[in-house]
Amino acid sequence: MTQREAALAGRITREMEAAARAEGLDPEFVRRGLARGTLVVPANRGHKGLAPIAIGRGVRVKVNANIGTSPHDIDLTKELAKLAAALEYGAHTVMDLSTGGDLDAIRTALLSRCPAPFGTVPIYQVMAEARSLDEVRGEAILEMVAHHARQGVDFATVHCGVTRAALPLLAKRVTGVVSRGGAFLTAWMRRHGRENPLFEHYDRLLAIAREHDVTLSLGDGLRPGCLADATDKAQLHELKILGDLTRRAWAKGVQVMVEGPGHLPLHAIRKNIRLQQKYCDQAPFYVLGPLVTDVASGYDHIAGAIGGALAALEGAAFLCYVTPAEHLKLPEVEDVIDGVVASRIAAHAADVALGMPGAADWDLRMSRARRALDWDTQIKLSVNPAKARRFRELSQAQDDQCTMCGKFCAMKVFDEKFDD
Repeated sequence: MTQREAALAGRITREMEAAARAEGLDPEFVRRGLARGTLVVPANRGHKGLAPIAIGRGVRVKVNANIGTSPHDIDLTKELAKLAAALEYGAHTVMDLSTGGDLDAIRTALLSRCPAPFGTVPIYQVMAEARSLDEVRGEAILEMVAHHARQGVDFATVHCGVTRAALPLLAKRVTGVVSRGGAFLTAWMRRHGRENPLFEHYDRLLAIAREHDVTLSLGDGLRPGCLADATDKAQLHELKILGDLTRRAWAKGVQVMVEGPGHLPLHAIRKNIRLQQKYCDQAPFYVLGPLVTDVASGYDHIAGAIGGALAALEGAAFLCYVTPAEHLKLPEVEDVIDGVVASRIAAHAADVALGMPGAADWDLRMSRARRALDWDTQIKLSVNPAKARRFRELSQAQDDQCTMCGKFCAMKVFDEKFDD
C-alpha cells in the first residue's frame, strides 16, 4: 500500500506521523493532503533510515539540492562532501544527477548516507551508458526507472509530457530544449519515429512507482531556457499533458509532483503558478528557481532566489536550488552551500509572508538578539552561522559594537550610550 492509498483508506502511517511532527501539525492534516493530492510524502520502502517530510500545500516550502558527477568531473569523495554540505545547510531533499563514472556505485553510496528524501533522473543513466541513440530501446528507459526504484530512490523525475505532438512547437524557440532528459527524448523520438516511451507506456510506469511507492516528479522537459521562451506553446502543451498524467497517477494510488520552469520574467511567475494549479489540480509544484533574468552568470543563485521567493508566495511548494555555477560548470562544495542558503532564504521569506505557524518566530528571535547586541546569538540564528561568525571575527570589533557603525550604532545612540 502506498502512502496515497493509505491516506485514501483513512489510515495514518508512521511516515505521515513523522512528516506531521516535523511541521508541528496534526497527522490528520497530512493524511488529508495526501488523499487530495496536494501533499506528497516521498518515502520509498527501500530507503533505510529515511526521515520523511511533507511537500505541498499547507506545509513549509521545501528546498532541493542537486549534486552529482559529470563525464568531466568524477569524484565520489567530492560528491559525498556536497551531500554532507547540502544537508548541513538545510536542504530538505537531495537529487543525484550523476552522468559520469560508476553510476550505480555513486548512487548507492550517496543514498546510504542520506536521511533526507533522495531523488534521481533515471534517463540520465540511460543516456550515460548508451553507445548511441540508435541502440536505446524504449523498454530500457522504463527498466531504468524500475532499477532506481529497487535501489530505494524516493522520487524520480520522469519526462512523460514530452510528446511527438510538441515537436513542431519548438521551431521558434531561442534556446530550444534545455532539459537534458527532454532533449534526449526529443532526439530519441525524431530518430526512431516513435512516441515517448514514458508517455506511451505510462501505465507501466505507474505500476513501477506504485510497487515501490516512488513519488513521480513529472518533469518539465520543455521548460523555457530563457526569458524569450517563457510560457510559450510548447511549455503549455506539456503542462496540460502533465495535468492529465497527474490525475491518472492519483487514480492508481501514486504520489505526484509537477515540475516547472525554469527561466521566467518576474511578471510571468504568478501566471505560471496559476496555470499549473488549474491544469494539475493543485498537485505540488516543484520549480527550478525560477530564474528571473538570463544575465546573472556567476550569480544565478541570486536570480533563482528572487524568482523562488515570489513563486513560493504564489503557491509553489518546492524550490530546486540554483548554484553560482549554473550555466558555467559543475558546482563545487562552496557552490552547493551558496545555492542551498539562497533558496532557503527564499523559502523562509515565503513562509513568513504566508503566515506559516512559527516561521516569523525565527526572525523575532534574531531581532531581539540584535537589539541586545548579542552577537553570539545572532550568529547561531543566522541561515549560515559559519559565514556570519567568519565575518564577525574578521572585523575584530569590540564586544558591544561592529565595525560598520562603532560607537555610532543606532541602537546604542537610541539608548543614550553615545559616549560609551
